[in-house]
Amino acid sequence: MVTLFLACHPTTQAQFDGPAELPRVYVRSAVSDTPAPGKHIVVHVGEKLQLAIDSASCGDTIELQAGVVFVGRFHFPQKACDDSHWIIVRTGAPDSALPPESTRLKPCFAGVPSLPGRPDFHCSMSQNVLARIELQDKEGVGPLVFQPGANHYRFIGLEVARGGDQMVSALAISPQGGPVDHVVFDRVWMHGEAQVETTRAINLTGMTHIAVVDSFFTEFHCVAVTGSCTDSQVLATGGGNSPTGPFKIVNNFLEAAGENIIFGGAPATMTPADIEIRGNYLFKPMIWKPGEPGFVAGASGRPFIVKNLFELKNAQRVLFEGNVLENCWGGFSQNGYAILISPKNQENHCPLCRVTDVTIRYNRISNVGSVFEIVNVRSDAGGEATAGERYSIHDVLVENVRGKQYAGAGLFAQLMVAAPPLQNVQIEHVTAFVPHAVFGITNRGRFANFTIENNILSTGEDDVESEGGGPTNCAYQPQQQGPGNVIKNCFVNSSFTHNLMIGDGGWPSGNPSVKDMRAAGIRQLTEPGGKPYELCKEKSGDECNKVSPALGAGTDGKDLGADLEKLERMLANVK
Repeated sequence: MVTLFLACHPTTQAQFDGPAELPRVYVRSAVSDTPAPGKHIVVHVGEKLQLAIDSASCGDTIELQAGVVFVGRFHFPQKACDDSHWIIVRTGAPDSALPPESTRLKPCFAGVPSLPGRPDFHCSMSQNVLARIELQDKEGVGPLVFQPGANHYRFIGLEVARGGDQMVSALAISPQGGPVDHVVFDRVWMHGEAQVETTRAINLTGMTHIAVVDSFFTEFHCVAVTGSCTDSQVLATGGGNSPTGPFKIVNNFLEAAGENIIFGGAPATMTPADIEIRGNYLFKPMIWKPGEPGFVAGASGRPFIVKNLFELKNAQRVLFEGNVLENCWGGFSQNGYAILISPKNQENHCPLCRVTDVTIRYNRISNVGSVFEIVNVRSDAGGEATAGERYSIHDVLVENVRGKQYAGAGLFAQLMVAAPPLQNVQIEHVTAFVPHAVFGITNRGRFANFTIENNILSTGEDDVESEGGGPTNCAYQPQQQGPGNVIKNCFVNSSFTHNLMIGDGGWPSGNPSVKDMRAAGIRQLTEPGGKPYELCKEKSGDECNKVSPALGAGTDGKDLGADLEKLERMLANVK
C-alpha cells in the first residue's frame, strides 16, 4: 500500500472538516526523514544486544542477524540525538528482502505462511528475514523499554514477541511514562501468544512524535474471569501527566480483543493530541468468539474479553480515515460497538479529559453488534469530563450489523448525554444497514447543533429506541412519539434532512422514506470485498424496478449515502 501523507508545521493555519479541527501536526516517518549517517554495528548470534544499544552513537545503525532470537529486556537510553542523527535498530537482512517502504510487513517475512482465523497473507513465499527480540521473563514489561528522555530511535524488520506463560502488560513501554520522543516502528511484527495474556503492544503514554507504520500486530488479549488483566489493546495511552502526541498510525494490521486502539481511560492531566490513524485494518478473529468453528480461548477455557475496535476517552484533533473495521461482538461490559466516543473523567482523576475535534471519514465497518456509541456521561465515581463535542462523521459504509446474534444492540448510533453537553456533531453521507434501530437515545435536555444529512439509513425492529431515563428522556416512549417527534424533541438548532430512510416512515419532512431496499432503488451486489450495493440509475428488470431517489438528492447535489467509488479507491489495499 502506497499512501501520500500531509506534513504540517504546528503554526500552519488550522484546517477543519465540518465542525472538527484536523490535526495541527503530522509526524514525518519516511526513511529519508530519519537519517543515520554513522557507523554500522552488527550483532551476531550469541552477542549482547544491550551492549550494542549502550555503545551506539547518534546516527548509528544496529543490525541484528536475521533469523536469530535475542532474548531479554532491552533498555533504550536517552542520548543527545537530533533529526539528522537517528539510531536505527533493524534486521541484518538487506532492504531487498523486506517489503518496500510504505508496504505492510506480514508474518510470512518471519517464515509464518498463515495464522488460523486471520485473513490470507497473499505472500508468494515465506522466509524468515527478521530478527526476533523476545522477552522471557515472568509477568512484566518488555522486551523494548524506553528510558525517560529516549529519542530518535527507528525499528525496521523486527519480530517483537514474548515467551513464557505469565501475563505481560506491554511489549514496548516507557515504565516512567516518558518523556520519550521521535520513535518510529516500521515494518515490525509484534505479537503475544495464542492462549496467554498480553495486555498491549505499545503503551504510548508520555510519548511524542511517534509513528507506527506498515506493521502487523496479533494476539493481544485478556481472559475473562480467570485472567490477570481485563483490557487489551495494540496501541493505548491514558494521557498521563506529560504531553502526548502527535501520533501517526498508518497502514497496519491491528488485532486485539479489548480495544484495538484506545486513547484515554486512565487518570491524566494531559490530553493526547494530533492523532493520525489511516489505512489500517482493525480486526478481531472470529475464532475468539464462543461457538464459532475453531474457537480459541485462554488456557483456562474462558473466552477473551472483547470490547470495541476503536475507542476515545481522552483525545483531541483525531483524524480516523480510510480504515477497515471488522468483527466485534458483545457479551462482556460492551455491546459489540465498533466505535466508542466517550470523554471520561476516570476515577475522578482526569477532570481535564476531553474528546474533541474528531474526524471519522471514508471507513468501512462490517460484522459487528452495533456501530457508534457516542456518549457523554459521568464516570462510575461521578466525575465529569471537560468536553465531548465537534465530531465529523462522513462517508462511512456500514454493513452486516448482527445485533442480538452478536450480543449487540443492533443500532447505528447510541446517543447518550448526562454531562458534559454533547453538541456540534455532523453525520453526513453515511450508508448504514442495521437490524434494530437508527438511534438509541437518552437525553433529559436536547442535543445542540447536530447536522444529520444526506445519509442512507435503514431501520429494523424500531426506528428509534429509548435508552432509559424514564419520562424525562426526550426519546421516552418512542413508538408512541414516532421518529419525527423524537427528532423534534431531542434536537435544537439542528438539521435532519435529505436522508433516505428505509423502514416504516414517520420521519421529519424532507427525508424520503421507503419500505425496503427495492423501493429505495438499491441493487445489492455480492462480490466479496467489493461494493455492497449500487444505486439504480434506470429500470432494468427485477433488480432495479425503479430509479433510486438517492441519486443526486443531497443538499450538495451528490448521491445520498457514502461515496462508494472514493471508498473503494482508499480501501483497495487496506485488507
